[in-house]
Amino acid sequence: YIVKIVDNWFINRLFIAIICNIRIFKGLLLFGDLYNKYIYLMGIESKTIQILLERQISVSTAESCTGGLLASQFTAKPGISKIFETGLITYSNDAKIKHLKVNPSTLKRHGAVSRQVCSQMCFNLHKITKSQMTFATTGVAGPDGGTKAKPVGMVFVGLYFQKNIYVEQLSFSSRMTRLQIQKATVKECFQMASDIIHGL
Repeated sequence: YIVKIVDNWFINRLFIAIICNIRIFKGLLLFGDLYNKYIYLMGIESKTIQILLERQISVSTAESCTGGLLASQFTAKPGISKIFETGLITYSNDAKIKHLKVNPSTLKRHGAVSRQVCSQMCFNLHKITKSQMTFATTGVAGPDGGTKAKPVGMVFVGLYFQKNIYVEQLSFSSRMTRLQIQKATVKECFQMASDIIHGL
């Protein structure tokens, strides 16, 4: 079972976003397509969920720093039971080991807030749930708990899809509130999924 870890996938995100926006813009202004207009006016969360529903892509989440906020965004959508399967909050290291089978040595060596742990979280969640797309979040939402190496606002978001693991490191301002960092992380998860789907 071969899985590719994509570290620099987001290098092409700007180009993909420009192409997608041009397509929507074209549909909105030149063709007057009401569906395109509807999608254009939706937030990234609703847009992505709509696409996942249309393509019947099953989804599961494993959250640490966002504490269930990502799953909550999914389950707020009517009809989401067609694709949403599992939402785990694995906040402690013990929970990550017990429920997601994260390697204890990886946690000890790199810490919970790391690319390595985030990768294991989303990949192992896929193995456990068999969901087609799985998400993982881990980070320092603050206001305390930050260090020089891992300051408040440092977050990793991971996504598994079609035998690829995508992980992005985010750096939010330490002046943001805990909830603002959590919400921004969730938004990035949906943006990440949208970019990957449109890049297929």
